[in-house]
Amino acid sequence: MELGSTVGANRLFAPDPAQRRVAREFYEGVAGLPIVSPHGHVDPRLLADPNATFGTPTELFIVPDHYVLRMLYSQGIRLEALGIPARDGVGQPAAETDDRRVWQLFADNFFLFRATECRSSSTATPSRAPT
Repeated sequence: MELGSTVGANRLFAPDPAQRRVAREFYEGVAGLPIVSPHGHVDPRLLADPNATFGTPTELFIVPDHYVLRMLYSQGIRLEALGIPARDGVGQPAAETDDRRVWQLFADNFFLFRATECRSSSTATPSRAPT
């Protein structure tokens, strides 16, 4: 990445010269390596186990993604409707087990993700929100 003249190459490193030197040495040693992020929303076993299966789209993209769940929950969609059972289950509706219904609920509310970081700019033109 080429840095502009107004952005310092060490801007994210500590101001202390000794710490900055160590950080710069470490960075230069790893800068060309691929990023392995511990914050992925995909179960690492899917990548490590040759016998692992992806499951349903609901199991892969909705249930493990706390950003998706929080967005939908914040708009009044019950977690049980998204296939997430209540912790105690007492007096609560049963969690939806039909993955197609969960996926349809997600699709019906996809407009909520417009103008969020989880909305890809390469996705087709968004549809209008339901009225």
